[in-house]
Amino acid sequence: MSKAVVLGAAGGIGQPLALLLKSNPLVKELALFDIVNTPGVAADLSHISTPAKVSGYLPPDDGLKKALTGADIVVIPAGVPRKPGINAGIVRDLATGIATAAPKASILVISNPVNSTVPIVVEVLKKHGVFDPKKVFGVTTLDVVRAQTFAAEVLGDLSLASKLTVPVVGGHSGVTIVPLFSQSSTPLPSGFTKSDLEALTTRVQFGGDEVVKAKDGAGSATLSMAYAGAEFAEKVLRALNGEKGIVAPSFVHLSADKEGGEAVKKEIGQDLEYFSVRVQLGPGGVEKLHGLGSITEYERSLVQAAVPDLASNIDKGVSFIASPKL
Repeated sequence: MSKAVVLGAAGGIGQPLALLLKSNPLVKELALFDIVNTPGVAADLSHISTPAKVSGYLPPDDGLKKALTGADIVVIPAGVPRKPGINAGIVRDLATGIATAAPKASILVISNPVNSTVPIVVEVLKKHGVFDPKKVFGVTTLDVVRAQTFAAEVLGDLSLASKLTVPVVGGHSGVTIVPLFSQSSTPLPSGFTKSDLEALTTRVQFGGDEVVKAKDGAGSATLSMAYAGAEFAEKVLRALNGEKGIVAPSFVHLSADKEGGEAVKKEIGQDLEYFSVRVQLGPGGVEKLHGLGSITEYERSLVQAAVPDLASNIDKGVSFIASPKL
């Protein structure tokens, strides 16, 4: 049983994410932090008949420190949808709180742009001398969830969605998202053409735009992101509790597994510090990084197209801490 913390718990992702974590039997204590409304969200959730004890904190009176103290896992959905510059500052400040109050916690970063916010968290932890590459995760699970769902739609059976395995590698925005449909646990239909595959890949890469358009620009993917965040958090919690063999894609610092990380760099032909790969989870966080495996020429071209954007995104995050501009 673990203490889970949600930073940004009163927002569009934070509230449904907190609800899902309150429903998780592995969570013994759930601490919520945001700049507004957190005590109300906590009071509301505390009436739900599951074991987790819920508390809510605001910035005054060391609220962030109180929320984080004793945390096993910290999930960060805080920020403003599609506002990279604003989110960079928010994530930097929250990472500073984690570095001082919960340096040994597993940190799950949802705040976009993940390709830049994960390096921001890492640089802050480095400054405080508490960076453990095995404990910092960029949550890319929504890309996986979309790939599973859209593939199940193509196969004409949505009941397959939760059973399918479709690895997604690279990063967590646009062309940096590379779904490996050739490795799907249920192959796509035999009559599926290259143009069909390209359309499916694009839909996974830009699924967020589909939601923004459907919401008439008044919102982004909050409910599906909360679901995806809770899915990945559950896997981390299960691994913390000693369950073996849990593997999930995540955007990580490749030094988390030196041998595996070097192998990934060779596969992509670039000396990137970060990449989303299948991660084997354990009680200490990252146990092993899995390579790309056997991929098609089309998928290889997607990886090569992802690398320049990814390198630029990573550099923006690192540079923001060196000189705060993103």
